[in-house]
Amino acid sequence: MIPFKSVELRFYGDLVDFVAGRQRVLERTFDVAPSVKDMIEACGVPHPEIDLVLIDGVPAGWDHPVADGERISVFPRFRTFDIAQLSPVHVAPLTEPRFVLDGHLGKLARYLRLLGIDAELPADADDIALARVSHRGCRALLTRHIELLKRSIVTHGYFVRPTDALLQCADVVRYFELTNHIAPFTRCMACNGVLRRATEEAVEANVPPRVRSRHEHFDACPDCGRVYWMGSHTKRLRDIVTSVRNSAHLAR
Repeated sequence: MIPFKSVELRFYGDLVDFVAGRQRVLERTFDVAPSVKDMIEACGVPHPEIDLVLIDGVPAGWDHPVADGERISVFPRFRTFDIAQLSPVHVAPLTEPRFVLDGHLGKLARYLRLLGIDAELPADADDIALARVSHRGCRALLTRHIELLKRSIVTHGYFVRPTDALLQCADVVRYFELTNHIAPFTRCMACNGVLRRATEEAVEANVPPRVRSRHEHFDACPDCGRVYWMGSHTKRLRDIVTSVRNSAHLAR
């Protein structure tokens, strides 16, 4: 009988969120040597949230075949210094914050759009389609489906921890450091289009006369035709923006 081999895995930071029992240190046994990616993800941790893997203190890539007795240290995203030259698994951040969300995060998508953040929500897209949109469109994938994040073609992604949509929004703003990208009321909350200033005449067919008589400025979505103006709802929306900013700041 061939004895099983074993490795020790140690998880740092919020990667422990994914490990059963929130254990920081695990021992895993194996017969045929898996890749370090497969070994780590078998513990529940999706690779897009990992920034550095050390094996016996040496940086390793995803294809490294684990060996008996190795100690594997797994680190989340580093914020205070650049490890691009050190880590083979590090992926450079997207040049522009662009997201694709699964269908269960519709309210989060609308809040992100309220902030002016590019947030696509493909209709009726399955996991394969979402992974492809993320990969081909250079969009970070936001989901609460861990297995979706484990797909190899997903390079940028995040498991949204909270269940409340406002807290989800603050969580995403914090994680991706979006504070400087917030530009409220510049995107269509319904379809994600970029709003453009429109004249009163141009929106006449879509805006009630009493609203046109009380407002001078209107924004229209060139994609879906919706018209926006600063009405009685604006204060509530501004309060949402302020709440997200404050929650993201406090969570750092």
